[in-house]
Amino acid sequence: MLESKNKFIDESYDIVVIGAGHAGCEAALSSARLGFKTLIVTTSLESIADMPCNPNIGGTGKGHIVREIDALGGQMAINIDKTFIQSRMLNTSKGPAVHSLRVQADKRKYHEEMKKTLENQENLDILEAEVDKINEENGKVKSIETIQGSIFPCKACIVCTGTYLNGLILMGELTYTSGPHGLSAATYLSDSLKDLGLSLKRFKTGTPARVDKKSLNLSLTTIQKGDSEIVPFSFLNEDLDFSDKKQEDCYLTYTTKKTKEIIMENLHRSPMYAGLVKGVGPRYCPSIEDKMVRFPDKDIHQVFLEPESLSTDEIYVQGVSSTLPFEIQKAFYKTITGLEDVKIMRPAYGIEYDLIESRQLKRSLESMKVENLFFAGQINGSSGYEEAAGQGLIAGINAALKLKEEEPLILDRSDAYIGVLIDDLVTKGTGEPYRMMTSRCEYRLTMRQDNADFRLTKKGYELGLVTKERYEKMLRKREIIDGEKQRLKEIMITPTEENNEIIKSLSSSPLKTGYSLYELIKRPELDYFKLEGLDPYRDKLLKIHALEVQTEIKYEGYIKKQMADIDKFKKLENRSLKEINDYFEIKGLKKEAALKLNDIKPDSLGQASRISGVSPADINVLLIWLKTKGK
Repeated sequence: MLESKNKFIDESYDIVVIGAGHAGCEAALSSARLGFKTLIVTTSLESIADMPCNPNIGGTGKGHIVREIDALGGQMAINIDKTFIQSRMLNTSKGPAVHSLRVQADKRKYHEEMKKTLENQENLDILEAEVDKINEENGKVKSIETIQGSIFPCKACIVCTGTYLNGLILMGELTYTSGPHGLSAATYLSDSLKDLGLSLKRFKTGTPARVDKKSLNLSLTTIQKGDSEIVPFSFLNEDLDFSDKKQEDCYLTYTTKKTKEIIMENLHRSPMYAGLVKGVGPRYCPSIEDKMVRFPDKDIHQVFLEPESLSTDEIYVQGVSSTLPFEIQKAFYKTITGLEDVKIMRPAYGIEYDLIESRQLKRSLESMKVENLFFAGQINGSSGYEEAAGQGLIAGINAALKLKEEEPLILDRSDAYIGVLIDDLVTKGTGEPYRMMTSRCEYRLTMRQDNADFRLTKKGYELGLVTKERYEKMLRKREIIDGEKQRLKEIMITPTEENNEIIKSLSSSPLKTGYSLYELIKRPELDYFKLEGLDPYRDKLLKIHALEVQTEIKYEGYIKKQMADIDKFKKLENRSLKEINDYFEIKGLKKEAALKLNDIKPDSLGQASRISGVSPADINVLLIWLKTKGK
């Protein structure tokens, strides 16, 4: 820990946020918007909402989180709608539960717009400094200190340090202390966190090279264009027309056998395989070296070339992150189709960083060790801008609610992907950088990206982050969709020759009796739009509203079944365990279970059931204990 001889008491704040990445921005904005005097401290103002890795927002599972942030009153969706340069809806050939919006960002404009938002936010101050210490008194946050000498008294603190905490760059035999993008690492705060009783560990992530677009032969690649119909991320913008928006192209290409040959010949020079790396890397975003080792029978791998900004020729080479030495990178990048004469502008690198063991947190993201100390983002073991932003929003809300002496906002696994993310981190922990995927969600048919506003806008409104106008807009949308569904139930289509000709032209079996339009939409080969010929007097709906009508009708049976499952889930989630101080006092519990339960202190029987080492038999013991206690 750095000791300054010039420490002085600076301005007092209600809440201090350490770090201004995607978690820090959402945390600071939410606490300030809830009326609390907030300070956000970052080692560099250039790191505000920076995208040190891929220049995009959303994707499978992640797009759901962005929509949820938006519904709760966060900023990420609004910011990316202002600054995207290409938009694509993923998984459209599959069911609506896994449809996920993904857009390319103009990363420089994204940073500038978010910085401007922070600067214009009432109750929020921004400071470039490095925090080296968090002070507590009687087990509660008291102040933070910076290496520049400031001591900021505060009532709560949110730590959102991303990959900057003791950041170590890895490139072949070369290692040096740094944060991403050549920005300074945060080298002192780890010791303070240890002094507060928190357990730390190391993870690793990486990023590919950025190359000069002018040096690429894009005629050898396949163009990847954006969607012709653009769907915005923010529900505030769903009635806007983006058809005139100019989109940038991305490009698909492939590595070659020569790429594999060069990498395998130099594998011993990768710090990962030379035994120099202590941190655990991401399973779902492996380096090109990892791909070659994991899939030895595969000679080529996909590579996507993505523009970083309209103001630069830098191209992000997705799928080719690496920790090999720069001279090896220069050799193997030139073996990728279309990159034969490539000019590397920024080399690929890996980065190791400190994080906390996330099972030391409550579901509110508050530390179990120090009261009013919250954590959000990659310091909790997650990966990705969207996962970080979701946690930041919840941490900012809960820090504010804690100071108001109100109950925290806890999103459970049936409420939101954000709830799944946080529950996984604090209940199960993670041995590698955690990435959100739709498969992690048990109730994904009822937690689609398109209905996030119906699920969460009311919560945002009750918190004070969503305006009355926006809340009423959501209610009007619900009325429109429910009204259209009811109208479709009332319109009967009889088996006339004319009607059956229309039905047969849609490759559907002719009618033998009358059906409502509502029932016809449930046929797999039909949908709301195809049946327009049988429904000439329908009102013109926004396409996004019409799609919602169609989804709710087509999947009605499955949704009802899932809602029944959610009711059962809620019964366990509502059985509180907060009054239990020592699980060793409960007879019948296995020692391992009691140990794990004492360590994590689950809020509910449901959370307890998801802890590794706690068996169904142990849950039964707890259930009996609760019933006995109730009597």
